[in-house]
Amino acid sequence: MHIATLMLLGSGELGREFAIAAKRLGCRVIACDRYANAPAMQVADACEVFSMLDGGALRAAVERHRPDVIVPEIEAIDTATLAELEKEGHRIAPSAKAVQLTMNRDGIRDFAAREMALVTSKYKFAESRDEAIAAAAEVGVPCVVKPVMSSSGKGQSTAKTAADVGPAWDYAVENMRGDRPRVIVEEFIDFDSEITLLTVATKDGTIFCPPIGHRQEAGDYRESWQPAAIPEGALMSARHQARKVVEKLGGHGIFGVEFFIRGDQAIFSELSPRPHDTGMVTLISQFPNEFELHLRAILGLPIPSVELIGPSASAVILASEESEDFAYEGVAEALAVGAPRRPVDLRLFAKPKTLKNRRMGVALARGDNVDEAVERAKTAAGRVRIRYGGK
Repeated sequence: MHIATLMLLGSGELGREFAIAAKRLGCRVIACDRYANAPAMQVADACEVFSMLDGGALRAAVERHRPDVIVPEIEAIDTATLAELEKEGHRIAPSAKAVQLTMNRDGIRDFAAREMALVTSKYKFAESRDEAIAAAAEVGVPCVVKPVMSSSGKGQSTAKTAADVGPAWDYAVENMRGDRPRVIVEEFIDFDSEITLLTVATKDGTIFCPPIGHRQEAGDYRESWQPAAIPEGALMSARHQARKVVEKLGGHGIFGVEFFIRGDQAIFSELSPRPHDTGMVTLISQFPNEFELHLRAILGLPIPSVELIGPSASAVILASEESEDFAYEGVAEALAVGAPRRPVDLRLFAKPKTLKNRRMGVALARGDNVDEAVERAKTAAGRVRIRYGGK
C-alpha cells in the first residue's frame, strides 16, 4: 500500500485519535493547529502552527508538504481556500463542499431544510441584537440561541422568556469563532432524547454505527452512551435522512449527524463531516472505532462490519480554571472503578493549557447495560482531579 501523507487541519483530541489510527496503518501525519504542542502534534510526523482561517498560510503548508489527503478536524477553516485547493487537484476529506456547508450552522441548516427537505426545527438567523429579538418573536420562546460558528457548544444558551433573548445574543457573540456576528435562533424542541448517528460514506456505500445517546450542558456534551434506546421508526427515519444528506455532500469519511428524537420522529439538528466528540465512546464500545472508520473510508480500505462490543459510555473531564501549570491526579483511582469485572479506560488529552470548562480528558466504561456504563464512566471521570500550580 502506498504510504499516504495526511494533513490534519485542527489537532485537538479528535485529531489525536485519528492520528494514532493513521500511524497504526503506516500513514505519515502532518498536524496543523493555531497553537503549538496541540494533542495530535504530539503523535504526528511533522506539525505546522498557523490559523486555519489564514488562507495564505494554509496554502503554503499544503504546498510545503504535498499531502495525499487534507483532513479537516475543526470548523474554523478558510473554506474558500479549501475549495480552490480541491479544484486544483488536492483531495479534501470528505469533500470541500461538506466542509464549506458545515463550517457555519447557517449553511448546513439551510441545506438540510431547504435543499434536502429534512425535518428540522423552526429557525431564523440574526446579525444584530434587534434581529435576534425579532427572530425569537417569530420562532417563539423558549428558543435556543447559538453562534453560527463555534466549537464544543460555546456560546449556546436557551432563552426562556423574551427578556432573555438579548443577553443570549450577547453571550453567543462573545463566544463565537470567526469575525462575523451571526446567530441562529431556533425553536426549542421538547424532545425525548438526543442522538448522534455516525454515518460512514465509503466507496462501497453508506453504513451506520449503532446510535449514540448524549447529555448536553451549556451546549457541550457531558456523557455519551451506546447503544441509545430509541424507537425503531425514529432510527429508520434518522438513517434515511442521514444517508440522504451525506450522499448529497459527497466524498468518503465519517459524518456525525445529530438528531432530536420525539416519539417515532427524528428531527435533524446538526452535522459534522468528521469524527464526533460524542463518538469518543466508540473507543471502548465498538470495532472499528469512529477514527478507524474515518481513516478506512478516506483510504478506500475494506470495512467488513461495525461490531458493537457491548453497552458503553463516556464522561468528560473538565478543567475549572485557566492555567499552564497543572497536573492530573487520581488516575489510579479512576482506572480501579471497573476492576476486576468491567473495563474502564481514560484518555487524557495532554493539552498544554487548561481553560474554565475546557475538556481535558474523557473516561470510558462498559457495563451490563447503558445505565451502569454511564454511572461507571461518571464515577471514573469524577476521580480524576486537575491540580493547578501550587494548589
